[in-house]
Amino acid sequence: MPADRMTLPPVRLPSEAELAREALAAPLVARAVRLARWAGAETRVDVAGELAEDQLEEAARIIGLGTGADSGAGAEDAAGDGEHHAAEAWRLALDTGLVEVALPDDDDEADGVTVDEAGAVADVVHAGCVSPGEQLKLLTSGSPQEVLALWLDMLDVVLADAAAPALDETSPALREDGGFDFDALEWDPEAELEFLDGVLGNLYQLTVRDDSTAERGAAPVPLPALAASVIVPEDMDEPTDDILEQVSEAMIRLDDQFRVLEPAGLVAYTPVDEALMEDVEEPDDTPLSEDDVSRYGLVTLTPLGLYGLRSRMVEAGVDAPLVGDLAQRDARGLFDGIAHYPEWSAREETERWLAPRGTAEAASELLDAARGTDEGAPLRRLNCQQALALIGAPAEPAVREVLDDPELGGLARVWLAELGTGSPVPPPSADMVFWLTIDTIAAQLDVEGEPDELQELVEGLVGRHAGFFDEAWRVNHPATADVLEAIGRLHPDRALAKEARKAAFRARSRGDA
Repeated sequence: MPADRMTLPPVRLPSEAELAREALAAPLVARAVRLARWAGAETRVDVAGELAEDQLEEAARIIGLGTGADSGAGAEDAAGDGEHHAAEAWRLALDTGLVEVALPDDDDEADGVTVDEAGAVADVVHAGCVSPGEQLKLLTSGSPQEVLALWLDMLDVVLADAAAPALDETSPALREDGGFDFDALEWDPEAELEFLDGVLGNLYQLTVRDDSTAERGAAPVPLPALAASVIVPEDMDEPTDDILEQVSEAMIRLDDQFRVLEPAGLVAYTPVDEALMEDVEEPDDTPLSEDDVSRYGLVTLTPLGLYGLRSRMVEAGVDAPLVGDLAQRDARGLFDGIAHYPEWSAREETERWLAPRGTAEAASELLDAARGTDEGAPLRRLNCQQALALIGAPAEPAVREVLDDPELGGLARVWLAELGTGSPVPPPSADMVFWLTIDTIAAQLDVEGEPDELQELVEGLVGRHAGFFDEAWRVNHPATADVLEAIGRLHPDRALAKEARKAAFRARSRGDA
């Protein structure tokens, strides 16, 4: 994962115990465990530790993918699939220490072992050299943390397998001696892993930024959209034919890779419909239905996959927080943490922060943390107002105490009016109204940039005050000039936009004087 210091929204994860159960239930992991338990005195492997050909049928039966007494072409295909999955699970067990292979000394020529002229083991190690590994105990009797640590090791192995080129007997890289010439493939393993890491990083971001994760889990991501996210430049309005061809090629690669990753528990994947690969008809402009979209592949990160990718990101230096991370911070730390979170996660973090605290004390701490003239202060005040709304009526005494505060008085009046207690709220001064308007727009600019919703807010706030720009440039707020410039960009009325730009110039000139 790239080690950029980007900040992502927090992710909600199940308990470590539940994640460990998911890891153990992943098909590939379960198969590797079965084979590790089966490994023993009669298991035969080659010099690389791979299962001997005559062991694969039995291994497929052990993992529940044997063909039994069936016969015919279908049975042969099933047998081939079963043996493929058995070899895959055995490699995972071998690479992660679930099984151990002790090769004989170079000068040995034991029963079942072929030694070449150089004295190296060339074929099969005889029974007695294979045994369950120490790591197997972690999966059967270790703590959830130990299980997850081993699963992360497995994930590294599976990601490397997914990034490896698909090779078969007809591959141009197949040498006459049975080995492979990887140079002939023009395969760059680092580049391929970087591509897959980038795809998974985008999938993680799409997952944690999806508001639906707050209630029902992330929505599946169409494979074309995921491929496009790493191929199509952000500033490209209409993809070129060359870019579209690259997206199609990436989809084919990702389809193969997600088929490898799904059994490890990282993703839930609906593969690309193979019939699409044979469809040569010209595409039309008819909108795709949900069923049509699913035919192009759908991928979803599992909770275990979120855990795994987050772990890799944190290790790479990416700020990938968990829901609840801010509960022990002070109020300023809470506001700084949730500054650019989606609404649902900011609310949940605030609720968790409030839960162990007394309401009156919490309200006072929140208001105190909302003060300031720094760049982030307007957004702190906006988040403070929303946090006070979660407290409700018990916060009223603390809010009334700041009615005369030049920075918090406007916020307090708005909050009390929304609370609707019936108790009188003193009207704000004209200066306070203008200051609050600038502060509110500054906060929204910080959190939202300049979307259409902000344009509507600007129109509403400016439209409430006749001669707004004649007074606004005088407002003693650090963001006055920036806000007026933003209004000049956002306001649809050209005359008012021009007034805003003139007011921004006057505000800057006043500040420079």
